[in-house]
Amino acid sequence: MMILNKRSSRSLYPSELRPIMNIARAQECRDWLSSWPLLSAGATPLYDLSGMASYLQVAGIRLKDESLRSPLGSFKALGAPIALVRLVLRLLPQKRLNPERLLAGDYAELLSGLTVVSATDGNHGRALAAAARSMGCRCVIVLHAHVGSEREQAIAAYGASIVRIPGNYVDSVVEAARLAAANEWHVVSDTSYEGYEEVPRDVMQGYSTMAAEFLGQSGAAAGQPCPFTHVFLQAGVGGLAAGVVSYIWECYGRQRPAVIAVEPRQADCLYQSALAGKAAKASGSVDSVMAGLACGEISPLAWRFLETGVDAFMTVTDDDAVAAMRLLASGREGDMPVVAGESGAAGLAGLMALRSDEKASAAVGLDAGSFVLLINTEGATAPSVYENLVGETATSVLTRQSAWMRGRNQAH
Repeated sequence: MMILNKRSSRSLYPSELRPIMNIARAQECRDWLSSWPLLSAGATPLYDLSGMASYLQVAGIRLKDESLRSPLGSFKALGAPIALVRLVLRLLPQKRLNPERLLAGDYAELLSGLTVVSATDGNHGRALAAAARSMGCRCVIVLHAHVGSEREQAIAAYGASIVRIPGNYVDSVVEAARLAAANEWHVVSDTSYEGYEEVPRDVMQGYSTMAAEFLGQSGAAAGQPCPFTHVFLQAGVGGLAAGVVSYIWECYGRQRPAVIAVEPRQADCLYQSALAGKAAKASGSVDSVMAGLACGEISPLAWRFLETGVDAFMTVTDDDAVAAMRLLASGREGDMPVVAGESGAAGLAGLMALRSDEKASAAVGLDAGSFVLLINTEGATAPSVYENLVGETATSVLTRQSAWMRGRNQAH
């Protein structure tokens, strides 16, 4: 299902949003993150999926592969460490701590008494646990009933203490806030709620560094049109989408590309927010194979950017996401095989759904002349789940990917 956003704006980047997120702060995040040993050196790849573009009858598709951002396997590695650094700087302003040295663990003794806590569907908690271990503080992660054991083990491997609760993601957010208040811990969440916006802002600003990368990789130049006509962005609580929207909107103003937000049909909090004209809850069960997007409530702070910065909101089914995972793994029409997790393939699932609906495609101006950006937000962060859904292990797909790359290099 898709709904056009009646509140979508083609204005310059709004002045009221600039103090919250901006390009200058995004660059500061990039500078700080460059020193974190857990991040891969340089930008993540931007693949040219010409075969997929031909198959879907668009002019071009580029895929930003965040599965290679770090051993953590997802884009979340950009948000949690930045939020944790900024939190410590706010807590200890008199110490005049160096952000790069914080991430290197040089102040571990000073931070040994600090405990951070967060709810998660998996990837944010893993990134926060890794950042906390790097910096030397304690981390507690609250997991709800639908988070699988593989994701729990991946978080615990970075030294976090795990708290299990019944219910869903919203319930785990409430429990994390309760634990923080009871124990004088600090919540480092990627979703905002009343009275809690600073940390989610910092998380989103970390995500915006992806936009700086993919624009640079695609040859974007000052004064020139955006290299992409359409950007498809996965949406859970909306943090990733808001981070990317803020950056490209500030860059291109009235000429910004069309933005389509994609979420699971049963976790449609953005879609429902678009209908209501304000931050709203999902109408479905929330439980989805797209675990990282299975969120029942949008972040109100993220909604401030998405309310006017997104042109269409759409939902996809679990089957749509699995089909997109398999298509990326197959290497369609000669493309390189790509490992994309359940949430990582959601953007492609949205594009495929639109291209199968001529009227919906026309409504967002998607046609044979369109240049599309997709973001693979995660790899096989739950390997057994990936294998069950795709019918092949991630290792096998990566082996075929290596063979494809060798063949291309030999041809050149």
